Amino acid sequence: MSEPAQTNSNVTEYTVSQISMALKRAVESAFARVRIRGEISGLKRAASGHIYLTLKDEKSVLDGVIWRGTAASLNFDPENGLETIAEGRITTYAARSRYQMVIDRLEPAGTGALLALLEERKKKLGQEGLFDQARKLPLPYLPSTIGVITSPTGAVFRDILHRLRDRFPRRVLLWPVLVQGKGAAEQIAAAIDGFNILKTKDVTYAADLLIVARGGG
Repeated sequence: MSEPAQTNSNVTEYTVSQISMALKRAVESAFARVRIRGEISGLKRAASGHIYLTLKDEKSVLDGVIWRGTAASLNFDPENGLETIAEGRITTYAARSRYQMVIDRLEPAGTGALLALLEERKKKLGQEGLFDQARKLPLPYLPSTIGVITSPTGAVFRDILHRLRDRFPRRVLLWPVLVQGKGAAEQIAAAIDGFNILKTKDVTYAADLLIVARGGG
């Protein structure tokens, strides 16, 4: 890139590209790691798995992106209206004079925000009747076979096997699924349906009860 031109004026002359690249270097160097509190709005989940959102407060907004790999590792589902704390870096797009935050860590802003989210979920599920006593089934007193729906590579499955081996040795059937990120909910629901179907068709794979588990908070 050519150097800024020197003129008779005391003010250095830049081309548009020169000043854009200078700003890019300055901004990305100064804000290579930031922690920002803001409310989520305009959240969009792309088919690619990336999440696009805006962080805002009462005066300003900041565009943000969570790449697919990071989005899949989040331990909660971001929602519009939730106050969060985001960590990441500020990047710029010189060709359009725009900047955004690339978020590589996101968490609810304190226990208050998390509890509010949980209460909202509980209320929503309650309105759907999912907590009705009539829906609940009695647990078998001494199950002979336990079905586990979880990730086969996660520590939680090893913990389940360890506890059962020490306290209540039983036959265990694993149905491997994703436990977070895109497609996890569908896989978990399909696994529950699958175990229920097997119980009616093949006693070899009939589970007396199911454990749906994930670790990591």
